Amino acid sequence: MMAQNPDINIARDAIKARSERALRDTHVWIFDLDNTLYPASSNLFDQVDWNMTRYVSELLSLDETEARAIQKQYFREYGTTMRGLMTKHNVDPAAFMDYVHNIDLSPIAENPALTDALARLPGRKVIFTNGSTAHAENITRHIGVDHHFEGCFDIIDADYVPKPAPETYQSVCARFDINPAEAVMVEDMAKNLVPAAAMGMTTVWVDTGVAWSREQSELGHIHHRTDDLASWLSQVASD
Repeated sequence: MMAQNPDINIARDAIKARSERALRDTHVWIFDLDNTLYPASSNLFDQVDWNMTRYVSELLSLDETEARAIQKQYFREYGTTMRGLMTKHNVDPAAFMDYVHNIDLSPIAENPALTDALARLPGRKVIFTNGSTAHAENITRHIGVDHHFEGCFDIIDADYVPKPAPETYQSVCARFDINPAEAVMVEDMAKNLVPAAAMGMTTVWVDTGVAWSREQSELGHIHHRTDDLASWLSQVASD
């Protein structure tokens, strides 16, 4: 069995030791974007994923199978495909993001349940994404929740150092004046919640049922789990 990170255990014990304040009293809610604020079942991110494959194919003159393998290798090694392409091939990140985020948003619709839950949920709300702010704005506007967020911290703000690099979480907190002990982070990739828990944040894992999103989910750093974010937030807001 994999040993647990002692820092995570300390942070989790501190959370449990605090008074049993309700989640609804959280000061700041930090939300991931893709497969979190919209359902993974829409397969919207699949469009982005395959655009990345096509980009790699065109850039390196590879067939789709070879390009797919390189893309996933860079994702594993560098945290994002883009970071790998920047490091290995000096790719312009702005051009890459424009290419891969050119997608059809019709698979996702406005989400009145999520809009209502966010409206009733006390506390500030921000988006923290390995994508771009433009991509986040397009999606949140499309599903009707954009007005609930005071800002977005994207990969550009992170100097292209993606989650789960701990320094990027520190930068988010500095940008929005967040005390981690008073914040909740909501994310579909379990490994991206590891630094959040180590900083003292309460963590919420949106389990999409996808195998790669469950990596490191067994480490003990997840405080809450849901497969239906809108319903879960609605319950929190009602407590």
